[in-house]
Amino acid sequence: MGRRRGMMSEQFKYELAKDLGFYQTVQREGWGAIRAKDAGNMVKRAIELAERHLAGQNRPPR
Repeated sequence: MGRRRGMMSEQFKYELAKDLGFYQTVQREGWGAIRAKDAGNMVKRAIELAERHLAGQNRPPR
């Protein structure tokens, strides 16, 4: 069975890594070097941002 293609762009993942404080690790050692907790926090943050974005799109015009 093959690996699934990622849903997040590389740029977005790097931005999240910077925001969450493990960008240096990714730069030095790659994505495989981050902790599972950091990966989970990255997904959680991406979901939060997506929910905010969708909530903003669903607001009625003023």
